[in-house]
Amino acid sequence: MRAARFYCFLVTLICFSQAQAQSLNSFFDVLHYRYALQLNDANNSIKGQATITLKTLNDKASIALDLVKKNSTGKGMLVSGVKENGKTIKFMQDSDQLLLYTSVKRQTTHTYTITYEGIPADGLIISTNKYHHRTFFGDNWPNRTHNWLPCADYPSDKATVEFFVTAPNHYQVVANGLKVKETLLPHQLKLTHWNEKVPVPPYVMVIGVANFAINQSGTVNGIPVYSYVFPEEAKTGFQDYAMAKEILPFYIQHIGPYAYEKLANVQSKTIFGGMENASAIFYFENSVGDRDVESLLAHEIAHQWFGDAVTEKTWPHLWLSEGFATYLTDCYLESKYGADTLNKRLIQERNKIFAFEKRRFTPVIDTTVTRNYTQLLNANSYEKGSWIIHMMRRQMGDQHFWSGLRRYYVRYKNGNATSNDLWQIMETESRRDLTPIFKQWLTQPGHPQLAFNWHYDEAKKQLQIKITQQQKNLFSFPLDYLVDGQFQQVDVKDRETTILLPLDKKAYKVVADPYVNLLGEVEIKEM
Repeated sequence: MRAARFYCFLVTLICFSQAQAQSLNSFFDVLHYRYALQLNDANNSIKGQATITLKTLNDKASIALDLVKKNSTGKGMLVSGVKENGKTIKFMQDSDQLLLYTSVKRQTTHTYTITYEGIPADGLIISTNKYHHRTFFGDNWPNRTHNWLPCADYPSDKATVEFFVTAPNHYQVVANGLKVKETLLPHQLKLTHWNEKVPVPPYVMVIGVANFAINQSGTVNGIPVYSYVFPEEAKTGFQDYAMAKEILPFYIQHIGPYAYEKLANVQSKTIFGGMENASAIFYFENSVGDRDVESLLAHEIAHQWFGDAVTEKTWPHLWLSEGFATYLTDCYLESKYGADTLNKRLIQERNKIFAFEKRRFTPVIDTTVTRNYTQLLNANSYEKGSWIIHMMRRQMGDQHFWSGLRRYYVRYKNGNATSNDLWQIMETESRRDLTPIFKQWLTQPGHPQLAFNWHYDEAKKQLQIKITQQQKNLFSFPLDYLVDGQFQQVDVKDRETTILLPLDKKAYKVVADPYVNLLGEVEIKEM
């Protein structure tokens, strides 16, 4: 029966993959990006030279890269030339692609150098911070990178990246990887070279350029941990961001080695509360001093494992990133503050899920979203994804759960994964049929809404319980309950489930889901 159920879900995922095939590049694989960028204080125009090395997967008459063209508002990038090995390549720009007219054979490697300039329409946010100082911050999620960098702008094509940033010398520059060199130039300029040796998706390739106060708060397993904050908030910022030293060891211990050569936590200008850029996490500018800064750091640092190192293959599998970051934050806080903290957060997350379903009734793997992926930044991807992982943990047990996560991380580190990939590994690790978790909770909307009615039959010395699923779609799940403090569990799968429990005297108290292990609503009544 397991093989049959597995096949049904596999068909669902295959259909999903075909529906999203247009977002995957089957013609080439980018190996390395080298970006040389020039920034200035006179205006918001940038000059760039992108050197892109890629390997072809098929014979092709042309190569299409993603890059937003200069538009009628004056924003966008204008390409002035493309070369390969010094030879000029003909090209054409449309609204959001750069087409290179060059014939290539399969399984060959090519390096193209693209010279361009313009005012970023998005992606690189050139602005001022709350202290009115000019700043430059990459802000790419989900596919906004190609507003300022030529690239293959989707999560399934990961590559190494270097940044050579020339900017006025009163700025400090942070980016992915390690800083290789900083060189003072004439005319009060400075060239900063950063190099990321680990392949990452384009949406986490960034630079941050501002007047920073910088502190190395410590080293964890040989990984230097830095804080980049605005000088006006250096004392509080260094103190707040130093919590990363406590968070990093928890994830290393429970999941596996940190994938990158440094961890920088950066106060920034971003449209998000935090953005998990690989090894250079950007936080919103009011994160310093925020009462929830610890959970924010824990969330974004968790993404270094799930999101950055193991990246969802396509955006509808976003729960593999946001759900894990949400739940691993819960686990970190549970380890530090206790199980009550975990349960409190789970209850809050559950309420957010129920409220979201009233506005939009859709499954976690939402194949209807094909363009505006910010719609996926919702309670399904975050809180419901977190709850699915929590229910998986409880059914597998802690030992198999953490062991399975470590295997999943090792298998897909620096690559891409789907929900099906996680399912296979966790099912193998636990030797349990996890079909209900991976099929019903991911591919159908809603949650169990239960009427839990109980009655004590004095004549029969029997506790009679009737559980009714009141929602349209049936769910299959284990339900915990307590009878006068004694633990019981029942498997619920039908519309109605009846329990007859021998009991010498009338029950004083019956509690359903006492340990917060079910993503559902339960109304308990004594009949």
